[in-house]
Amino acid sequence: MPLPLLVPALIGLAFLIVPLLALLVRTPWSSLPELLTGAEVWQALRLSLLCATAATAVSLVIGVPLAWLLARVEFPGRGLVRALVTLPLVLPPVVGGVALLMALGRNGIVGKWLDDWFGLTLPFTTAGVVIAEAFVALPFLVISVEGTLRAADPRYEEAAATLGASRFTAFHRVTLPLIAPGIAAGAVLAWARALGEFGATITFAGNFPGRTQTMPLAVYLALQSDPEAATALSLVLLAVSVAVLAGLRDRWMTAG
Repeated sequence: MPLPLLVPALIGLAFLIVPLLALLVRTPWSSLPELLTGAEVWQALRLSLLCATAATAVSLVIGVPLAWLLARVEFPGRGLVRALVTLPLVLPPVVGGVALLMALGRNGIVGKWLDDWFGLTLPFTTAGVVIAEAFVALPFLVISVEGTLRAADPRYEEAAATLGASRFTAFHRVTLPLIAPGIAAGAVLAWARALGEFGATITFAGNFPGRTQTMPLAVYLALQSDPEAATALSLVLLAVSVAVLAGLRDRWMTAG
């Protein structure tokens, strides 16, 4: 490999790996069991897993039809709709949290009607955590499923239509089995993104232990008073991230 390419490549590799190695080196391994068995840690971990799973379920319910719409239906402004769907990928999470407050807060354009008609308040609740996580995780699912749909051969759906199947029946009986690996990969990515969400969550749902304090929020809080506990909690999130990458490795290798 040419030296002018090798040197910056190694610098880039070190830039990504050294911080992770530092986390492993500085982890208080001897006191790790004690740090991870505290009640607040398990509360945050349980809430993180519950909310990330619920956010992924919400993303699946609304994201798969949205991906199908973008991949299979021609309509005016489809490019703009796709850009808006992917906007949370580049939008600062705190801005996303503020936008959710403006829309779903008690005085928001939608939230005030939810409060007046149904007495439903979403900000600073566990449901608010799920909504904030789904807002940032949904684009990952949509992009993955849309890409899989575009790669799938539409002739199978057309064959089902010629045999008398409706569009929905063809989608349910033909398309979904074809794109199941893409849906699974998108769901895993969405779940991992939801698990690590911080900015939108703390802005829209707050940081209340046992109710809205997820693992990233617990790491942020612990870092101010107990750096060793913050390191231990970060290690848990790192392990989850590695597990997600390992689970998707076969799909990426096959795609390559």
